[in-house]
Amino acid sequence: MTYKNLPAHLKNQSGFGATNAKIQVYIENTPPLPEYQELSLIKPLEVNDVARIGQLTGNHWRKIFNVFAKLLFEYSPNNFTTWQSLRDEYLLQVQSNEQLIFSPISYEEIKTKKDDQSYNVISLIMGKTYANKLGIDEYCYWLSESFAINTKKRIIICPYFDYRQLSNIKITQLVQLIKQLEA
Repeated sequence: MTYKNLPAHLKNQSGFGATNAKIQVYIENTPPLPEYQELSLIKPLEVNDVARIGQLTGNHWRKIFNVFAKLLFEYSPNNFTTWQSLRDEYLLQVQSNEQLIFSPISYEEIKTKKDDQSYNVISLIMGKTYANKLGIDEYCYWLSESFAINTKKRIIICPYFDYRQLSNIKITQLVQLIKQLEA
């Protein structure tokens, strides 16, 4: 299925995180647990949810959460001393500043600061293949094999949140791109 022209019913976002997040990460899949298959809103996670999802679904989701926590810790540690404590006590919870969104989005639906002066969201599209499926890659400038950017809409296409695809070196590059869009 291609998502380039989304029907109106897909415009409501579903995922995990804070309602007014500064960083929105779009992922193509949802944790394979029954309670998340019909999710129709952005739901903040509770303190033990990340560990529970990782335990029930296996290494794939554990890696996504670990890489996400490493990214946030390098970007802004928020008084945490390790990325593991950030993951366990903050990641995608109500007080956090990020979202992991399962709903597909089109380029046109991504707001800009020009559309709304108070809108300072940075959108990360997880994976080149997903960005292509959404039709967003054609609006971005490819900086390298791994990263593409659209400064007008504050979009970054980045590798999938996996240790091999988004290594520590690439996390550092991604943090630099996020900070560049904030400037």
